[in-house]
Amino acid sequence: MSTQSDPPMKRPDCFKCRYLSITWQKNRGYACRAMGFKSKIIPSLEVFRASGKQCQVFSPKPPKGQG
Repeated sequence: MSTQSDPPMKRPDCFKCRYLSITWQKNRGYACRAMGFKSKIIPSLEVFRASGKQCQVFSPKPPKGQG
């Protein structure tokens, strides 16, 4: 149950996630390698639309030069 004092839930930023990949497919330009799907929209939004929950596999990209 949410109250007015609860902070709003923020969707993970796929562009900062190590599992996001960009495809060459016109109708499915984004892919989540962790969950194994391609989508026309950003994967975290697709996950929320399908399940009603925020992405649970978000993992930040490693710092540049490490990875």
